[in-house]
Amino acid sequence: MVLTLCLALHASVAAAAPAATTPAGQAAGAPAASADAPAVVAPMTGQQVIQILDQTIDWYRTLGLQQQAASEPSDLLILYDNRQTANQVIGLAFELARANAEILAKQPQPKDTGGAHPDAQSLAQLQNKFAAQAAQVRAELDAARAQLAAARPAQKADLQAKISELQGELELIDARESLLSTMSSLSSQNDTNGLSPSALKAQIDAMAVTAPASVGAPAASATPGAPAAAAPGATVSSTPASIASLTGASSIAAARYGIWDLAANVIRLSEKAAAINAVDQRTAALQATFAQLRTPLISQLKGLSARGDALAAEADTAGSAALEQVRDQLNALSNQFKQTSALMIPLSKEIVLLSQYRRNLGNWRDAVKNQYRNALKTLGVRVAVLAVLLAIVFAAAEVWRRAVLRYVQDSRRRYQFLLLRRIALWCLVVLIAGFAFASELGSIVTFAGLITAGLAVAMQSVLVSIVGYFFLIGKYGVRVGDRVQIGEVTGEVIDLGLVRMHLMELGGRGLSGPTGRVVAFANSIVFQVSSGLFKQIHGVNFVWREITLGLPAGIDFAAAKEKLSAAVTNVLKDECEEITRQSKEIQRATASSTGTDGQPRVQLNFAATGVDAHIRYPVHLSNAAEIDERVSQAVYAVLATLGAAESNPAAPHLSR
Repeated sequence: MVLTLCLALHASVAAAAPAATTPAGQAAGAPAASADAPAVVAPMTGQQVIQILDQTIDWYRTLGLQQQAASEPSDLLILYDNRQTANQVIGLAFELARANAEILAKQPQPKDTGGAHPDAQSLAQLQNKFAAQAAQVRAELDAARAQLAAARPAQKADLQAKISELQGELELIDARESLLSTMSSLSSQNDTNGLSPSALKAQIDAMAVTAPASVGAPAASATPGAPAAAAPGATVSSTPASIASLTGASSIAAARYGIWDLAANVIRLSEKAAAINAVDQRTAALQATFAQLRTPLISQLKGLSARGDALAAEADTAGSAALEQVRDQLNALSNQFKQTSALMIPLSKEIVLLSQYRRNLGNWRDAVKNQYRNALKTLGVRVAVLAVLLAIVFAAAEVWRRAVLRYVQDSRRRYQFLLLRRIALWCLVVLIAGFAFASELGSIVTFAGLITAGLAVAMQSVLVSIVGYFFLIGKYGVRVGDRVQIGEVTGEVIDLGLVRMHLMELGGRGLSGPTGRVVAFANSIVFQVSSGLFKQIHGVNFVWREITLGLPAGIDFAAAKEKLSAAVTNVLKDECEEITRQSKEIQRATASSTGTDGQPRVQLNFAATGVDAHIRYPVHLSNAAEIDERVSQAVYAVLATLGAAESNPAAPHLSR
């Protein structure tokens, strides 16, 4: 559509006005361009300018990565210096982009149509023709006005009509030029080869608004190494009081001594070094980009300098007419040199600032490497100390085990010592590891207190049972195979665990046997007064029986006592030796001088109703029923000899 409109305008111009005789670019009073002067070539196209700005802004955002890695006071100082340098770098980048856009705006459009847009070429040709026509019409209008001033009255009417026609023609040409200017701007926005100069400037201004630093004005510095003045509206604080806010830390972190924190510190320093290397690589890439852009500018400045020297030598021998031309060429060279310098100076400053930036990063990297080596050394020493302590503990535990196996012959006592060794070993291991990995003693003590309180409340019964286990395996404790009585339950221990024990229930009067039921009791039974725990001393396997009977009146009570004692002793004569040995074992195990010799006893008790004889004798648990029966028969035989049948004595009463 734009091309059709341009062709229509071109046809109307060709029909309405004659061809221009004055070149479009040769306006009145305009100096002629020197054909020998080299044209200034912009080092970057519009797309390249945008890419360079994107790369620079992306590089600037690496300050956030450095801010996260900075944790030491020296890190904050380096970060502060890098931030100031980065502000200057990004400001110079926008200054360079604007200078490049100015050069692109002043460059003439290429005459060849190989890569140009056809609409833009047609519009440019029409603009040239309209400019030539406007110049021709203005010249005719000026001439007619001059003639009108000196014309006769008879000729003034014709001249005034001609002036009116020329003014209308000039207004029409101006209207067409305005239309072409609008169409040219639309065509430039639709340019497929890159950004137009106006669109490029607008894009640069938009990026400057969204840039992370103040780049509204070029960095002002007297020398390349001088710091840039802070631009109005800068958002980055440059006071020492704000250094702590760069990392969000208000104070230096306290020293940490635990292995866990030392390992975390080593990993953090390794990540910090990697982050610094990544930032340095991106800085080097940006510096290489600027160096690549500066290379053709250096060559161009050398060419302009050489051309200026040649013109100066030529002026020494030139005449007055040639001097005018040389002066025009020197002016053109001066303008070109200034335009090239406007690009060269920011690029040189960028390279110097980025070199300083990389030196700061290098110093920071060296400091982090030293910290990493020191942290790794400290971690290694702490791990070595932990390993040595654990080795000492395990060696002591092994010595303990061998000593127990060598010097403790009793298997039960050996088991107890080995169990105590295992508990002590792992308690020491947990304590050493806890103190080694903890950062602060107070934290681990608090943590251990909370854990202990929680376990004590939630597992109260289990903990009491575990404590009861150690009472059960004590000096007078129980073991598998012992016969015990807990409350009303009598049984044989078949399992003794850390929390509970299991009994095979024994039932029946006289000859006790397994009932087929297994009874489980928590080890906390040792702390319960109501039920109680009864067991035989290890190596003792007899119990005492009692028979109480009433003796008839009128008999010789002393003779009856002797007969009853002799009868019971005669029944137990085969068991007497073993029972005596077990009685001595009781005295030895309990370290007590009290006790009996294991012999049966007969005791007479005088009461208002008569005389009662209490017979007390020991029996083995394995044949208790048989012995009870034999003793009962012997007692009845004695009563028969004493005439007990006539006196109708009380029936014997057995008690255990």
